Amino acid sequence: MREVFMKTKRIAFSKWDDSDLNLATLLWGDKEVTRFICATGIFSNQDILHRLETEINNDKLFQIQYWPIFELSTDELIGCCGIRPFDSEPRCYEIGFHLRKKFWGMGYASEAARAVIDYSFDTLKAVKLYAGHHPQNEGSKMLLSKLGFQYIGDNYYEPTELYHPSYELWNDRL
Repeated sequence: MREVFMKTKRIAFSKWDDSDLNLATLLWGDKEVTRFICATGIFSNQDILHRLETEINNDKLFQIQYWPIFELSTDELIGCCGIRPFDSEPRCYEIGFHLRKKFWGMGYASEAARAVIDYSFDTLKAVKLYAGHHPQNEGSKMLLSKLGFQYIGDNYYEPTELYHPSYELWNDRL
């Protein structure tokens, strides 16, 4: 059993480590997951390894990741959800989530994102969270709106070479 640092009703949050290449490949090796993440829509084996290393390094440097999330009832990898540093402002982060296709439409993204928002605002005392999505990803657009994020404009996102709708959510708990 993996070490878990946070749980919701159905989800266990863990941390990526060097032994997780198989799980990273299960997630980011699926073109249904990566089609909105990069310009080609497909991660190479090197891209997957780099993404895993990025998440591990974010944990070492900042104690945050897009954490791997698991279904509590089965221990199966759902995907990842978490935060990463947002360079231009202190105590601000960018939230994101990538779910395996078999878990789409089941409320896992919303449940995981709400837990990450609570963790960011209550534990880390974040001032604000940012989010963005591929312009064709209607599911992410609807979820961000449901979570209370406000549209602030389109920003260029180098990995897809497109302008992505961008959003922010202020911490009203401070």
